Amino acid sequence: MPLEVQVGWLLILAIPVASVSWTITHEEIFREAREYCEARREDSPSLAGRKIFYLFTCEYCLSHWTALIFALITGFRLLLEDWRGLLIAVLALVWLANIYMSIYGRLRLGIKAERKEIEIKEEVLARHG
Repeated sequence: MPLEVQVGWLLILAIPVASVSWTITHEEIFREAREYCEARREDSPSLAGRKIFYLFTCEYCLSHWTALIFALITGFRLLLEDWRGLLIAVLALVWLANIYMSIYGRLRLGIKAERKEIEIKEEVLARHG
């Protein structure tokens, strides 16, 4: 596969990796499962148990496994066609997916701050108007 096509795959495939990782670790739909994992992470007597439950509460950690699954499903390799290409692809997907999640997180934070600011201004106007 030409390098330009591989880069295109990388840019696009990082989107669902980021989406799945973010959704599981941050969104309301998985809140109960996440809270269960957080509790088990603290209570687990074994190191392996703590790490496995931590995996589902950390978007960075989860993105490694999500990237591996997407790379295996799609057969995506980067630069080389063997296991080394898979490793490079997974690490590149993780890196880019985490950039995407950082951008998304900053945008959400900015939007939330703007909404709060508007809410405060409306309350002030209502009191003085």
